[in-house]
Amino acid sequence: MIRKQLSLVILSLCFFFTKAISQEYLTLEECRDLAIQNNKNIQMATQEERVAYYNKQEALSNFLPEVSFKGMYMRNQKELHLFSSSIPSQIPMPNLPTIPGVNLPPAGTPIDISQARQKLLDLGTVDIRNIWVGGFSLTQPLFMGGKIIAYNDLRSYAQELAKTMKDTKLTDVIVQTDDTYWQVVSLASKKQLAQAYVDLLKQMTSDITEKENEGMATKADRLSVEVKLNEAEMTLTKATNGLSLAKMLLCQICGMEITDKIKLKDEDIESLNISPEPDVMPDVNEALANRDELKSLELLTKISKKQSDIERAGFLPSVGLIANYLWMNPNSTNGFQKKFDGSWSVGVSASVPLSFWKISPKYKAAKVETLIKKLELADAKENITLEVNQSAYKLAEANKKLIMTKKNAEKADENLKYANNGFDEGVIPASDALSAHTAWISAHADMIDAQIDVKLCRIYLDKALGRKIK
Repeated sequence: MIRKQLSLVILSLCFFFTKAISQEYLTLEECRDLAIQNNKNIQMATQEERVAYYNKQEALSNFLPEVSFKGMYMRNQKELHLFSSSIPSQIPMPNLPTIPGVNLPPAGTPIDISQARQKLLDLGTVDIRNIWVGGFSLTQPLFMGGKIIAYNDLRSYAQELAKTMKDTKLTDVIVQTDDTYWQVVSLASKKQLAQAYVDLLKQMTSDITEKENEGMATKADRLSVEVKLNEAEMTLTKATNGLSLAKMLLCQICGMEITDKIKLKDEDIESLNISPEPDVMPDVNEALANRDELKSLELLTKISKKQSDIERAGFLPSVGLIANYLWMNPNSTNGFQKKFDGSWSVGVSASVPLSFWKISPKYKAAKVETLIKKLELADAKENITLEVNQSAYKLAEANKKLIMTKKNAEKADENLKYANNGFDEGVIPASDALSAHTAWISAHADMIDAQIDVKLCRIYLDKALGRKIK
């Protein structure tokens, strides 16, 4: 007996954990976090931000000197001979005056100078068959026409641009996630309404069947209710399928498998508790100051301006400091020696561009690009101003619609109550009761749509104003 009870407990625990694992309960914040963590665009934007950081470091390095080491080995086939090998080994004795006591060979007698010739050739032979060269060089820019400073500023703006573009994509992902989340909640509420409607019609079918058997209702009344029941079941099927597809989309946005079973925290609430707000005209200046898109365009304008400064630097001279230390083997610093010896050198280099006809078109094109970016920025400000006003009007319209749908839902509740009582007492025909049921589900579905619409319109207005979405 105890073993049987223990088995039942184990089976119950297994069923509980299997159900818990197969279905995840997610809040709106959890959906946002999952979407941000798994969104490929945000991941790419993060890497682009890293690239911009490294590019900024590379731009800073242009202020520092460039140091390099160079080495070279060269093998030559022949040695270097300073004297020609055509020097004769013998020379004729010149006709010299007679010197008393000195016996000189007669003029024209060949004199052997091969040993002196060989020593002379040896002294004039330089061994350059193996040459080794190595040294350090340093180049420090002193004045580059403002190109280095402009390039550094450009990379700083590019780093800020990468961050603002990431923030823009982050906002888009949050809005998309919220939109899909509340659509799932809306469809779940409609499914509950459709299920309640089906249950009502099933009960009504049972009641009217009894009344038909008692002669208090006709077959036509029963058939009309059954037709409505079939339509309600079809509506329930569509709502169920729509809810499943919406959850699949939410799973995809959150980086989950579309086959994962999820349950939203707000899915089973009876009312969203969303109330209309008083109409307040938003301040457009808030959007102009906070929108990441405008910040990006402003940074692009600054980047384009710095690009024109870089092109303008091509008209100005460039000055740099050069320092070298060079070793060579063989070397000739103290005669010709086959060993390493080195020396240093310091100098200043200057370059003055004269080919202005090549630089001028690039500079003019960069200025035109800057003008284009300014026009794009002005156009974006106009569009954002229009977007803010449209979002405000849509929110005001959604608030009014919510007020009307709540009133309609209250009237539909009261009408349904009287219709059900009248149908039960036999004073109201089935057709009128069905009409009351249809009006009730339509009114409550409209109220759900209005509540979701208000919620989403608030999100869209916050996005249009550049606010952090709550």
